[in-house]
Amino acid sequence: MNEFITYAKEKLKVDKRLILVYMIVYFTWGLCMNYFGSYMQIARFTYWWQIITCYILFMVPVSLLLRGLPFHVQYAYGLVAMALCEFGGYAIRSSYAYPDNMLDKFFSPQNFALSMALFFALYFPLGNWGVGKIYTALFKKKEIRTNT
Repeated sequence: MNEFITYAKEKLKVDKRLILVYMIVYFTWGLCMNYFGSYMQIARFTYWWQIITCYILFMVPVSLLLRGLPFHVQYAYGLVAMALCEFGGYAIRSSYAYPDNMLDKFFSPQNFALSMALFFALYFPLGNWGVGKIYTALFKKKEIRTNT
């Protein structure tokens, strides 16, 4: 356990601007996905503020912990994290799955949370890649210019 705590402390020790980029990107992503899920009548959060708890307070730290690992490793660990989040959300009814939605029809209602976890696990490698590109574009070029 001490080894993990040491690892986590190191991975979470990042530039505050990077954390801000993660928060903005993930919050926007969460708003869009919640809107899309509601619009398509797949699933939605029960309360809008759950976007903050899920996407910022849960997914940003997990993304930081997985940052720098190979894509498949980020996906595998992300799948475990999202499985806990998805199953937990539907179990305590803080997330709402629309009855007879398109995923139910395609995968069956018994596999709904699994299909959601499989999809949302992609957020970690894709989010880390995208946030890295944005962060580099916004801040690394400015630092290079000021050094010359």
